[in-house]
Amino acid sequence: MRLFIIDTLATIIFFTVVATFSELIIAGMEPSNVLKTRLLMVPIMVLTGRPYTGWRDWLVKQAQPQRRWSAVLVDITAFLSFQAPVYAATLMIAGANLVEISSAIGSAVIFMMLLARPFGLFVDWARHTFGVKSNPAVRAR
Repeated sequence: MRLFIIDTLATIIFFTVVATFSELIIAGMEPSNVLKTRLLMVPIMVLTGRPYTGWRDWLVKQAQPQRRWSAVLVDITAFLSFQAPVYAATLMIAGANLVEISSAIGSAVIFMMLLARPFGLFVDWARHTFGVKSNPAVRAR
């Protein structure tokens, strides 16, 4: 249960900070719209936070990365293979068509690749800080 709580809170904190910055600064959204969007995303992050980190844990165990770059590649692979389908499903539920979904995912892949490793390190840090077992193979060497 502690792993679920720590991984879920790490997900909420990390992506709330990143997305808030992106929505305010890059997209130019109004603060009230950012707040609404972030609040709407909390249930999704609660539902996907631990399943994603569990998927990441499994991939790390399978790949057993020994170097920093291999750990980066595992994080990118885990993030893209889990989050892209979740994002596509979210867009589909929101009413996007296949062309819109493809465009949105295509542009999101860059951000997913950039955020995968920092998020993985943040989850590992949160687990370590709160005394929850982490994956030593994923830590940057």
